[in-house]
Order: sequence, then structure tokens, then C-alpha cells
Amino acid sequence: MKVGIIMGSKSDLPVMQEAIDILKGFDIPVDVDIVSAHRTPEKMFDYGKNAHKNGIAVIIAGAGGAAHLPGMIASLSPLPVIGVPVKSSNSIDGWDSVLSILQMPGGVPVATVALNGAKNAGILAAQIIGTSDACVLDKIVTYKEGLKLKVIESAKGL
Repeated sequence: MKVGIIMGSKSDLPVMQEAIDILKGFDIPVDVDIVSAHRTPEKMFDYGKNAHKNGIAVIIAGAGGAAHLPGMIASLSPLPVIGVPVKSSNSIDGWDSVLSILQMPGGVPVATVALNGAKNAGILAAQIIGTSDACVLDKIVTYKEGLKLKVIESAKGL
């Protein structure tokens, strides 16, 4: 099972790289592409309709500005879609992206993470895969235990 990571433009890659990195850390293969809802709508339709046929289990879609990509992909695909609102040069402090991804109509859900929250999108995708892959689930349990240990260690120095 792999995770599809798509974004509206290459300028989104620095944010989306966090999802790529966390998933690679869990040994989950990723398929990364640029799919613009506005500039390459035919590619977007093809991606959304065929991702599940191409071995993708979860889609993470990052977009800034009007941020239509996650919702449009969710309208086309039977797979779970996680939206990452990206604070871009043409956004209104990121709020337009957050609201565009968050406010989906009934029947077309997009799980939405925080502004520039690609790391959490990667973790959520891994958790979804972990529901049916014991090896991935074990890695998530270990990762979360590591988070706990970091907090305990940092408290010792107070």
C-alpha cells in the first residue's frame, strides 16, 4: 500500500516534504506528483478516478490559495483524502486555504490538518494504513512512545 501525495504546484513541496519524510520513516511508499486543479484539470480527473487502481490507499493533497485540489480529488476518488492547507504567496494569511479544504459539503469528506500541517497528514495516513497493516501499526506505536519519552526527558531539565 502506498500513499499518494499531490500538490497544486512545486512551491508547495517544502511544506509537503514533511509528509513525504514521515511516511518514508514508517517505510510506507509514496507517490509524489504535482496535480493542479486549475492548470491541469484533466490530470486531476485522471488521478482522482484512478488512484485506487494504481495501488494508492490514501491521498494527501496540499494546496494554497483557493485550495480546490483536496476537495476535487475527494469528489472523484473512493479513497480517504487528507487535505493540507498551504500558506502560499497568494493566500489570505492561509485562511482561504483552510476554509476551502475544511468546509466540504456532505458526502465529500476531506480530513483536514492544520495550516502547513503536512507532518500530521503523513502520520494520519500511516495510522489509516496501520488499521490493516500490523507492521505499520507497530511503527506508529513506537513513534508515539518516542514522543512521550521526549516530553519526559525535556521535563527533567526544569
